[in-house]
Amino acid sequence: MSITLARRNDAFESSIVRELLTVGDRPGMRSLAGGLPDPDSFPTSRLADAAARVLADPGRAERALQYGPTDGLPELRAVLAATPSVQRVHTATADELVITTGSQQAVHLLVSALVDHDDPVVVDDPCYLGARQVLSAAGARLVGVPVDADGMNVAVLAERLRAGLRPRFVYTVPAFQNPSGAVLHPDRGAELVRLARRYGFLVIEDDAYGALGFVDAPPLPLGIDAPDVVVTLGTVSKVLAPGLRVGWARAPQVVRDAIVRAKQASDLHTSSLSQTIVADAFADRAFLAGHLELIRTRYASRAAALAGALDEPGVSFNPPRGGLFVWARLDGVDTASLLERAIANNVMFVPGHAFAVDEPWAQHARLSFATLPEPTLRDAAVDLLALAGLAPSRVGG
Repeated sequence: MSITLARRNDAFESSIVRELLTVGDRPGMRSLAGGLPDPDSFPTSRLADAAARVLADPGRAERALQYGPTDGLPELRAVLAATPSVQRVHTATADELVITTGSQQAVHLLVSALVDHDDPVVVDDPCYLGARQVLSAAGARLVGVPVDADGMNVAVLAERLRAGLRPRFVYTVPAFQNPSGAVLHPDRGAELVRLARRYGFLVIEDDAYGALGFVDAPPLPLGIDAPDVVVTLGTVSKVLAPGLRVGWARAPQVVRDAIVRAKQASDLHTSSLSQTIVADAFADRAFLAGHLELIRTRYASRAAALAGALDEPGVSFNPPRGGLFVWARLDGVDTASLLERAIANNVMFVPGHAFAVDEPWAQHARLSFATLPEPTLRDAAVDLLALAGLAPSRVGG
C-alpha cells in the first residue's frame, strides 16, 4: 500500500538539534549542542514534595488529575502573575495569561492564529530554530533582521518598514537570545514598540531565558509598558525542568482569545498535574529564590570556563551574560563540515547555518555551556578548536 502524506508535510523542517540529541547518547560524547538544562539542577526533591502534597489533598488532587480549563488553572495563573522573578511582566494579571504546553506550543498557537500562507514575518537573524520551523511550516515568508550584541538591529527594520514591509508580527528573543546570547538594548526595544504602533504589527517577545542573567539583569520585557502590541512568552523549562512542559503567553485580549480557541483544537489543556506542581513550587518563595541563585551561579561558572577555552586567535564571540549559549565565529572554518569531524572525535555543537534566515552564518557555531561540567567543557572546546585548525591539536594524543 502506498501512503500519501498531506502536502503540508513538505514544509516541516527537521530540527538538527533534535537529530543531534540521538547522537549525544553515544558513550563518551561531549555535547555542546542542545540547549539542555543541567540535569543536576533539576529540583527533584522539591518537585516530588510538591507532587506528594498535591495528591494528598483531595481537592487539589481532583483538579490535578481531571480535565482543566484551556487557558490554564487559575491557581497557576495567579501564582505566575505574582512571580516577577520568572514571569517577568510584573504588570500582567492572571486573566491575561494563557498556560501552554511549553513556550514552543505558544509560538505554534500564535502562528496558527495570526499567520496565513505567504504572510511576511520578521525574525531575528540568526533565529531560534524552533520558531523558524513553526513559521516555515505555516508558509510564512521570513524576513530576517540582523542581530548584533545589542539584539535585533531595529534601525534595519525601520528602513524596511519605510520601504513598504508590513509584517504580521516581529518575533524576537530579547534576553540572552538563542543562539547569539544577545540582549536587546532598551533604546532598540522602545523603538521597536514605537514602530509596532505606527505600522500596526505585533511584537512577540520570547522570554525563555530572561530569568537566567548572571552578569546583570536583562532589561524588563517590552510587554510591561506595551501590552497593546506585545505578546510575551515564558516557560519553566530553563528554571525548573523542561519535562514539565509548562509555558505561558501574556497577550492582548483578542490575541489571547484566539490562542485559547487554537489550543482547544490542539490539546484541550496543558497537563493539570504539571500545572499544580509548578504552582506549588513557585509559591514557595524561599525555594524559588535559592534555586534561581543556584542555577545562575552554576551557569555563570560554566560560561566562564567555555569562554576561557575559546579565547584563541581566529575565534570571536561576545562574552555570555546569561542564558545558555556562546555564539562563536571560527574564522575561515565551514562549521557544517567541521561538525562531521567533531562528532567522530566525540564533540557536538550546532553549526550556524541551522539558525540562518538571510545571512548564511557558515563560520558560526552555537555552543551550549549548560549541560557539561567545567573540565569537560574546556576539553571539548579545546578539541573542537584543534579540529578546526585554530588551536594546537591534542586529538588522538
